Amino acid sequence: MIRLLKITLALLMLSLTPAFAVQPDEVLDDPVLEARARELSKELRCLVCRNENIDESNADLARDLRLVLRERLVAGDSDQEALDFIVERYGEYALLKPTTAGANWLLWAAGPLMLGLALLIAFLYLRKRADAGATPDTKDLSAAEEARLKEILDR
Repeated sequence: MIRLLKITLALLMLSLTPAFAVQPDEVLDDPVLEARARELSKELRCLVCRNENIDESNADLARDLRLVLRERLVAGDSDQEALDFIVERYGEYALLKPTTAGANWLLWAAGPLMLGLALLIAFLYLRKRADAGATPDTKDLSAAEEARLKEILDR
């Protein structure tokens, strides 16, 4: 019984570890280059799987991207040069975190701007509602109106 529990627990723990799709034939011999490739792979999107990085994707295109990235690193490219090569070839969509240059700044700013606009509208709405629900102040009444009000309340 204990042995079955240990095996079940071990299988459960294995299922919780991240699944990397990097094949053994893709791994570079140089551990430093391989570590750089793994870090850069986390920044690149699988163009088939959408929001999965190429290190975790089993798609053929992700494998091709991993191989191209490793080829560029072996050729002596810096991290930025390797990323620039892939962006030039596949477009900025290949980056999991797009840059804020060009028209992308509007996409980055849209969320906070919309939140600010919503908060301003809510504030103005609540202020208007509070002002509309306020009872009139009796100090603003004329003497005749106060007399009439007193007459009505005394009934």
